Amino acid sequence: MRHRTRTGLALTLVLASAAAAGCSAGGGTDRRAEGTPSAPTTVTSCGGRLSFDGPPKRTVALDQSSTETLLELGLHDRMAGTANLKTKIPAQYRDAYAKVPVIAPKIATGEQLRAATPDFVVAGSTDLYTKDRAGTREELAALKVPAFVSAVDCPQHNEPGKSPFELLFSDYEALGRIFGAEERAAALAREQRAAVAEAGRSAAGAGAGAGKQPTVVYLYSVFNGMPYVAGRTGLPSEMSRIVGAKNAFDDVEEDWPEVSWEEVARRDPDFIVIGDLSERGRPGDSAAEKRRAMAEDPVVSRLAAVRGNRIVEVPGIELDPSVRSVHTLGLLAGAMKDLGYAR
Repeated sequence: MRHRTRTGLALTLVLASAAAAGCSAGGGTDRRAEGTPSAPTTVTSCGGRLSFDGPPKRTVALDQSSTETLLELGLHDRMAGTANLKTKIPAQYRDAYAKVPVIAPKIATGEQLRAATPDFVVAGSTDLYTKDRAGTREELAALKVPAFVSAVDCPQHNEPGKSPFELLFSDYEALGRIFGAEERAAALAREQRAAVAEAGRSAAGAGAGAGKQPTVVYLYSVFNGMPYVAGRTGLPSEMSRIVGAKNAFDDVEEDWPEVSWEEVARRDPDFIVIGDLSERGRPGDSAAEKRRAMAEDPVVSRLAAVRGNRIVEVPGIELDPSVRSVHTLGLLAGAMKDLGYAR
């Protein structure tokens, strides 16, 4: 749900002063083990060019995925705020996460953003940059506050055919250049490329047990009783391809389309992946609620996947592009073996 707020003159005045003062405000130990750059840095993000005179010191991440990416790069001391917690914070990030101010427990408004006086803003998707949310990227650019968007959400501005995971890794590398953490970003990209390759080894044996390529439905949320599932353009379709499965809704040109339970039943998936978004707090977000919705539906409850408990629970945040997505990719590869679809 969107939060409406004014983003007019007050936003301009406060963010303009933040941009001017950002380089001397906040921060801690500069994690630039490779050395602070002597020249300005420019990166491209979602079709726009972002320029920096030096590493940002008051970064605000508008969602949990962006926050965890920055924490993985060791940049908590460069952060002035986080927002939009969707799922449980994993153990490896808890200590660092606790040091970052929460500017909004859910989606941040322009007022909440300006109160944090950022000199850089990061988000996983363009829909967080709207007039009734944090403000548009154009508004922020006019105030000299660069606004970064994950390359995965802007495939039209990237190389044709580049996989979602490669776009995600390009985020790490771009952020590494911005903060001077190139070595750490490159190491993270290498590590996760290896994890993708390892998960892909399951594909060679896919269908070994069942004699066919298994199909899967990804249930992201249940809102007003209706299921939201992964369509063709979301990360789960790429995950399916890597492990040798097929997304049952691959013919729908959306990331997370609303469908009907009858349509889920008609597709009769071999197994179901449900995302737990319990920390987001909306009705139907938890894995338990999704299980209950399927069990109570008169048609879906009769599916072999539901009756046989061929259901895989994963953190919901990992079904969207995230530094943790390779974890769920590994869970899928393991599930393919456990269910007899891969050797």
